[in-house]
Amino acid sequence: MTDRSLGHNRIWFLYSVVIFIAVVLIGQLYLLQVVRGGEYRDKAEKKYQSLIDQFERNTIYFTEKDGNLVSAATTRTGFFVELNPEQISNAPAAYAKLKDIIPLERDAFLAQATKKSDKSEIIAHRLSEKTAEKIQDLKITGVGVFRENWRYYPSETLGSHVLGFMGYEQDGKTLSGRYGLERYYDSVLNKSNGKPQRNFFAEAFSSVKTAVDPTEKIKGDIALTIEPTVQSELEKQLDYIKTKYQSGEVGGIIIDPKTGAIYAMGTVPRFDPNDVSKEKNVSVFNDPLVENTYEIGSVVKPLVMAAGIDTGKVNAKTTYNDNLGYIVLDKKKISNYDGKGRGQNIPMQEVLNQSLNTGMVFVMQQMGRQNLAKYLNAYALGETTKIDLPGEVPGNLENLKSTRMVESATASFGQGISLTPIGVARALCALGNGGTLVEPHILKSTMYPAGITKEYPIEEGPRVLKQQTSEEITRMLVTVVDKALLNGTVKMPNYSIAAKTGTAQISQGGGAGYYDDRYLHSFFGYFPAYDPKFLVFLYVVNPRGEAYASHTLTAPFMELTKFLLTYYEVPPDR
Repeated sequence: MTDRSLGHNRIWFLYSVVIFIAVVLIGQLYLLQVVRGGEYRDKAEKKYQSLIDQFERNTIYFTEKDGNLVSAATTRTGFFVELNPEQISNAPAAYAKLKDIIPLERDAFLAQATKKSDKSEIIAHRLSEKTAEKIQDLKITGVGVFRENWRYYPSETLGSHVLGFMGYEQDGKTLSGRYGLERYYDSVLNKSNGKPQRNFFAEAFSSVKTAVDPTEKIKGDIALTIEPTVQSELEKQLDYIKTKYQSGEVGGIIIDPKTGAIYAMGTVPRFDPNDVSKEKNVSVFNDPLVENTYEIGSVVKPLVMAAGIDTGKVNAKTTYNDNLGYIVLDKKKISNYDGKGRGQNIPMQEVLNQSLNTGMVFVMQQMGRQNLAKYLNAYALGETTKIDLPGEVPGNLENLKSTRMVESATASFGQGISLTPIGVARALCALGNGGTLVEPHILKSTMYPAGITKEYPIEEGPRVLKQQTSEEITRMLVTVVDKALLNGTVKMPNYSIAAKTGTAQISQGGGAGYYDDRYLHSFFGYFPAYDPKFLVFLYVVNPRGEAYASHTLTAPFMELTKFLLTYYEVPPDR
């Protein structure tokens, strides 16, 4: 071997040693900072650890229209004070020192501090680091200061039903999501849950899985389709309705009719997830938009009219005779809302303009009971929408199975069938988006560690109406707004709006018929009508002082319409 080749071998050997050492050092750094980083952070904070279980929770974000993320639910860190009565020798002396730093009631403190059979009594929560340090500096034996985390909702009541909140499980020790998205995405948001935290980066780029449950789902922050300014505006209008009409429950949904993305949804009354203990009635935590069903009424008429158009049995110019203002089926009298007939040759456009029940029965009869049932089922009104919220129930279309004609007749104008608000909103989207069902959703994306983001996949849903049917029913609903809704006074000259109101009698339940003085008002519309960016659905239970939805809900709807068109800078379409 020559001296030159020997020299080259030495250089390559030294080079390999350097590379090997560098790889080892980088590997050790990776293990320290990434794989075992959490372990060392825990050791660094050991002085603040307690036997009390702690939780870690990922963040929920609202998404502003420009894509910026706004914290909707996050974790705050502070300190709590824990007594160990077994170690406290002089409880009055301990009280005398502590009372000047934190508010304490003397008798309650002494009762806790003298429970000699107890090793843990919490006397204060959510203290600042400055306060914690003052208590630590007292060096009172048996008094410990420990770090704690708690869930915090910066926007307070905004979107409370969507977000939900944290609560203890039956064991009284484990915190988990109890309502809303906190519950639905609990496995994604909960970092600890009593198990080693799974590190996405380590999982993806190393084979280190020691002491990790392989069945545990990957954790991450989540971003929502909810736009906070839009949510705030919706809640403002819901509050207005509730106050002005001294009503029962009020609710609303703003959805993209093409993708199913929810911009805003909410109901009144709301609650503050930061302080749920003040709510006396736990039913306020339930979300009626997905958990309750209602006989919605006349907003169902465009769905049935579209079905009649789709079958080729009627169109906007098809006419019927309405001499009496009522029809008798199976010995049951079905009347128009005012009991008055409209005369001969009334076109289908007027059936929607004037919301004529007799006209909708005519549509049902023209296409047949079987087709009515087929289309209402195709709209999936008797199914859940699979929205990412807990507790969703399906609508009830059982009346369509009746052998009597009267049940199909009442269903044609939205009575006798009970539907969820989210189910109705989803079906109505098909009228304006070209005839397909969307999947309503609130999750926009999941953000995993190491900067990896997974977007919510948008898939085209099943077709329920022909494209030309969607265009025809949209033209009819634009005419309703331009000429009939409050006599055409709310028409917008630069924007086309497709809309319809609904006023339904409220059932007494148990087959006892309907109340004579209680109604549910509803309203939906989408815009710009021929290329809709938004669909708004509103409803109010038992409003006082006004008989019809056109008087209670038109103004809030138009306020939301003008706000959305301006806020999103939607160009005029006419």
